[in-house]
Amino acid sequence: MGIPDYQAFMYPFLEMLKDKEEHTLREAYDYLADYFQLSKEEREQLLPSGKQLVFHNRIGWARTYLKKAGLLETVRRGTFIITERGLEVVADPSISQLTQKDLLKYEEFRRFKNNETSSTSDTYSSKKERELTPQEQLEESYEVLESQLREELLEKVKGCSPDFFERLVVELLVGMGYGGSIEDAGKAIGRSGDEGIDGIIKEDVLGLDMIYVQAKRWEGVVGRPEIQKFAGSLEGQRARKGVFITTSDFTKEARDYVGKIEKKIILMNGNNLAKYMMKYDIGVSKVMQYTVKKVDLDYFEE
Repeated sequence: MGIPDYQAFMYPFLEMLKDKEEHTLREAYDYLADYFQLSKEEREQLLPSGKQLVFHNRIGWARTYLKKAGLLETVRRGTFIITERGLEVVADPSISQLTQKDLLKYEEFRRFKNNETSSTSDTYSSKKERELTPQEQLEESYEVLESQLREELLEKVKGCSPDFFERLVVELLVGMGYGGSIEDAGKAIGRSGDEGIDGIIKEDVLGLDMIYVQAKRWEGVVGRPEIQKFAGSLEGQRARKGVFITTSDFTKEARDYVGKIEKKIILMNGNNLAKYMMKYDIGVSKVMQYTVKKVDLDYFEE
């Protein structure tokens, strides 16, 4: 029968979780391979990159979409549990399979998949029905992969130890060209004891200017009072510039405040932290790379 597409894996994946117990991704691989009676050859079939099994990749995307729709949640790395919403789905006798279209009734999934606020899927359907060029399809798929990677990175950062978080921030800042060497930046930055780190680093390798850094692994948004305290700390450190990094986000009042004060303060939220980690290869590795080429018309001019 061949390996099912990722949508075919979604409902049986959810059904596996209906016992309300925690299950691992490894259990899902074994359960779904048996469920669809995949042959040994099918279980060993690799993606063109040769980096991952095809059925692992499709089950991974099934899990991602179920999570985005709020039907399951991650309790720790590679371990999941069904939500109340998911239990409602598997308890409905009229439902025996799930597709992307079915998940579009959930607002969280619409925001993830198509950035929509509408309560219907008409816009999504019409968008997908239009003809996309191969390059547009490639770029659209790339955006989905980037979004998923950012979320996974941020989840990992929030769960890391204080020591690891400190090292991560140091490596990122040095990778971006600040702090001089890893050793220099590591000495300049240390844990603050409140799930965060702070310190003074060089703006360039020569140390012509200094930047005050504060980074916090927070769940709640960072408001104006916290940024005002940070601005006061710059005075105490005789620094004119600062970077405040958080794994969550900043309120509008906090962003407005930094735009009105004399000192230069950059606010880096969790989404941007993950973006910079991806850009400077911190905590990520390349799986594959495609180069899109076109005919060089100038070459053929006689």
